[in-house]
Amino acid sequence: MGNLCGKPSSDPFSSPGRRLDSAPAPNKPASASVPQSVSASNTSKPSPKVGGPPRTLGGGSGSPSSSQDDARRKAAEAAEARLQQSQKGGKLTAQLNKDKAKTRVDTLKDASETERRHRDADNNAEVLRNS
Repeated sequence: MGNLCGKPSSDPFSSPGRRLDSAPAPNKPASASVPQSVSASNTSKPSPKVGGPPRTLGGGSGSPSSSQDDARRKAAEAAEARLQQSQKGGKLTAQLNKDKAKTRVDTLKDASETERRHRDADNNAEVLRNS
C-alpha cells in the first residue's frame, strides 16, 4: 500500500549503510544568525548588570530584617486574635461542649429517639399514601 497523495519515497535501504561500531560524521552545530542591523544597534549599549544583594518579593524600601520582623509581628497578632476568638466561643462552640459532656448512654438515647421519630414519620407518610 502506498501513499495516495504524496510522491513515492525512496527505499530507506537503497543507500549504503554504515557499520554499527562506527560513529556518524560529526555535524557542525547550528547557530542562529543575527541580522546586521540588530547586532550593530546593540553594540552601543552596555549589557545590563545582573546581581546585587538578594531582595524579598513584596518588600518595601526598608531593609530585609525589618520587613521580616514586621511580618513576624503581624503573624503573631493574627494568631493571638484567632486564639481570643476561639476562646470567646459562639453557638457552635457551646453545642460542641454540650456534645462533649454527654455520656455514652445519653448519646445512645438521643440516637434512639431520632430513629423513632424517623420511623413515625415514615409510617405517617405510608398511611397518607394508602388513604
